[in-house]
Amino acid sequence: MLRNSLGRSAVVFAALTAALSVSACAGKPKKPQIAYEERPVELLYATGADRLDKGQWNEAVDYFREVERQHPYSEWSRRAILMTAYAHYQGNQYEEAIADADRFVSLYPGNPSAAYAYYLKSICYFEQIVDVGRDQAATEQAQAALREVVQRYPRTPYAADARVKIDMVNDQLAGKEMSIGRWYLRQGETLSAIGRFHSVIARYQTTTHTPEALYRLVEANLTLGLMDEAKKNAAVLGYNYPGDRWYLDAYKLMTNNGLRPTVEPTAGPRRSFWHGHGPQQAAAPTAGAKTAVPPPVAGAPVAQAPASAAPADQPAAQPAAEATPAAAADQPAKKKKKIFGVPVPW
Repeated sequence: MLRNSLGRSAVVFAALTAALSVSACAGKPKKPQIAYEERPVELLYATGADRLDKGQWNEAVDYFREVERQHPYSEWSRRAILMTAYAHYQGNQYEEAIADADRFVSLYPGNPSAAYAYYLKSICYFEQIVDVGRDQAATEQAQAALREVVQRYPRTPYAADARVKIDMVNDQLAGKEMSIGRWYLRQGETLSAIGRFHSVIARYQTTTHTPEALYRLVEANLTLGLMDEAKKNAAVLGYNYPGDRWYLDAYKLMTNNGLRPTVEPTAGPRRSFWHGHGPQQAAAPTAGAKTAVPPPVAGAPVAQAPASAAPADQPAAQPAAEATPAAAADQPAKKKKKIFGVPVPW
């Protein structure tokens, strides 16, 4: 009798579990699935391109993946991988886009479109850069990926745009070092602050933060009573940025401490690190800002979908041709000139 009671309890428990599972599943909204059937590759690809043009990123991904599934060894499949990466990027699905780009490079390392895959990967990291008050892991990943584009494909439009963005990334990393250095100064940890400011000058001396870093070194060294070091930093600051507000502050600071600098403040900079660009500096990247990334380069077989099989809205068989990135029109930046080497006596 006990056995029968236990058996009935087990049956009731199983029934309740099944009922709860059904109700839980019913409460979750299901992702709409496209019912696929064997169709011509041209039609699948054309429909995916049409969804891409309409901004329907997830549906575009579904169609391009179907191209790969049904025709895995075709030229259409190769092109579909890049289109999938591009659709994921446009949908801000950066991890998926990076994975797609890596997959393309691993499968087709010698293909001319590999340059685009490396570039798209770097842009995915670039657009995840956050403000300097937060962790800069994405910034460092963006820097490494952008440099890889320049090293592998130095004469492409992608490398030209990557060089511009490397300057922006460096400015971001320098800003992080400066924020930490200022915090150390406020905490009275002057030696630690000096290390951070030296790092900015040594690693990011072509950024907008260099004048302030030199001024902070003057300020910190005067605090420690290291007059010679303060003089050297102020001399470099005055020689390179005689009209900068940070040199004006350093000039006042030095004179208030009984030191008379020989470099008088001027109305403008004596020399520019940007060689022909004046005092302009690269702006820091804005978190969440979308980059003008073109669609993947042409490379799939040129073929039109059969007229009888074309969808009602008549999608094009090929996406738009590749456009030059917005910043690619700029010429590659010239090598930056280092600030040290011409000391100015006091």
